[in-house]
Amino acid sequence: MDKTFTVALIGNPNSGKTSLFNILTGSRQHVGNWPGVTVERKEGIARYENKSIRIIDLPGIYSLNASSDDEVIAVNYILQEKPDIVVNVIDSSNIERNLYLTLQLLEMNTKIIIALNMADEAEKKRIIIDRNKLANLLSVPVMATVATKSGGIKELLKTALDMERITRIPLRFDYGKTANGKLCEIADLLCKTTSIEPEASFLFAVKLLEDDRYAKDLVLKQRADIGKSVEAAKSQIKEEFGFDPEIYFADKRYEYIESLIRECVQKETASTKDLTERIDRIVTNKWLGIPVFFLIMFLLYQITMGFGNDFLGSYVEAAVSLLAEHVSGLLENAHPLLRSFVIDAMIGGVGSVLVFVPLMFTMYFLISLLEDSGYMARAVYVMDKLMNAVGLHGKTAVAMIVGSGCNVAGIMSTRTLDTKKDRMIGILISPFISCSARLPVYALFAGAFFGSKKVGIFPASGLVVFSLYLLGFIVAVAVGRILSKTVFRQEKSYFIMELPPYRVPTLRSLFIHMWEKTESFIRKAGTVIFGIVVLIWALSVFPIGVEPGSAGSILGRLGSLIAPILTPAGFGSWEATVALIVGIGAKEAVVATFGMVYGTGQGLLTNVLVQYFTPLSAYAFMVMTLLYSPCAATVGVIKKETDSLKWALFSIGYSLIIGWGAAVIVYQVGKVLGL
Repeated sequence: MDKTFTVALIGNPNSGKTSLFNILTGSRQHVGNWPGVTVERKEGIARYENKSIRIIDLPGIYSLNASSDDEVIAVNYILQEKPDIVVNVIDSSNIERNLYLTLQLLEMNTKIIIALNMADEAEKKRIIIDRNKLANLLSVPVMATVATKSGGIKELLKTALDMERITRIPLRFDYGKTANGKLCEIADLLCKTTSIEPEASFLFAVKLLEDDRYAKDLVLKQRADIGKSVEAAKSQIKEEFGFDPEIYFADKRYEYIESLIRECVQKETASTKDLTERIDRIVTNKWLGIPVFFLIMFLLYQITMGFGNDFLGSYVEAAVSLLAEHVSGLLENAHPLLRSFVIDAMIGGVGSVLVFVPLMFTMYFLISLLEDSGYMARAVYVMDKLMNAVGLHGKTAVAMIVGSGCNVAGIMSTRTLDTKKDRMIGILISPFISCSARLPVYALFAGAFFGSKKVGIFPASGLVVFSLYLLGFIVAVAVGRILSKTVFRQEKSYFIMELPPYRVPTLRSLFIHMWEKTESFIRKAGTVIFGIVVLIWALSVFPIGVEPGSAGSILGRLGSLIAPILTPAGFGSWEATVALIVGIGAKEAVVATFGMVYGTGQGLLTNVLVQYFTPLSAYAFMVMTLLYSPCAATVGVIKKETDSLKWALFSIGYSLIIGWGAAVIVYQVGKVLGL
């Protein structure tokens, strides 16, 4: 093949598409952004009979109506990039709902393979699908796959390569005599007056009558006068059938889907209740749902701190300490600046951050377990009720839960929100949610001041970290409520989502997800944080003649200038001030800065901190770290998503005020209480 053979995976959320992508590509994948947007793009390479096949994982969507950015991306990629094959991944146990997207894909003149995924789950539910009959009726190959067990993968790749030589005719769905006539008129007009290709003209005619955003932007920019023909056709269809074309077309598609189900699918009624339903009686219960969610998050942080940080992290911490001692001996006679750079900056700074890699591994493993098992969808569902109770959109909960991994991802997830009001609120409150970048700071202080204490059977450090997660959630909800009643006022919107069945995740999938996230943390430590540490080190050793890392250095003078503002919060030292300033660039760099300015290359940072903080001031510092300015990457995404520097600067300003105020309240109230 002259060019790389490309296969695009598309399907509904929770159809197993990502699992299929992971099985196909394994470790041969990378994550980026779609051109011009900040929605995550996954690409990878699959191998079959010495051939490399490029796999593109398109966003999970329910339709191609382009009402959300994810749908626009999918439509644009298929029409503009023209992948060789589109694999439509279908959840076999929910085939009726999944086939709606299939019919739209068939109208797009794409070479399609239908992958009936989760065939094992359909069998458990006594759902029998006649694949051969379905393939004949739709004139496309229909394969059975079980992505979690690699079932049907080789057959899928072979069929994809075999289809390269096949030319298919686009589906011309029968919408009725009147509608078909109008669609053909508009399609002919598009062929004659625009750059739309003839094979795609009927599809664009359908999408224009459905008020599709992507189609209107593409067509009406070329010929605005076509809009008059479209409006006339819409009026005639509505007059004859009593519905707008969008509703009428959807109804006709579902009629056809019902006929397919009658022909190809047999369902037997199970005598016992489904396991998913039995579990959901507890985890989605209107009284128990939210307490169960917070209990699960509590246990997540307990395991993360107890096993990931205290147990595994202690070995890495000891290894870094031994490395520092060894290197210190080797550089005993080296130039003081070189010795300072290696010991204080490289080992004391970057090494202090790498100590928390086991903690990241543990947290991301647990989060992946919750996601792949199907529980995270339930978490969003139960949080939807709480969001609505305080006047926020249910999908805001998605941003808040996703943001616990990374605030950037949480903000990007607001693209699924329908109104500007909901998106803006979701964007502005996401940075208050504890993310993985803050976790090393929490682990450092919680381990130093609360690690040896227990509350019942639980380590106090885990309780402290969970309390910060809870505080961030409360502040986010409160601020969202205020913004919804003051700055942003708009019509109420509604949230509809699907709850997937519970599944037992595969270790392969869990480790792939865990490594994806942890790798970015390690890469960040070796690039962004290393660069920040080098800059901070340089500021700490100049001007020449001052003691490195002292208050007389450029760094010390800068910190001393701002430190009085932080004194009411209990940590008015120049070192703490500088660490917070650096944290605006990257929150992990707070730990690296402490490791460098306190010169811990030859000792443990946790042992040094107790000389400068008390348990109360340490907790106040963690509260400040939680709530003050978003990191540089998050601010950049806020600017891009809002298309406004004003809102990016606003997010910095108001969160600084909230973070400082909360830290002061914690410290001052704690002092009054004698803590």
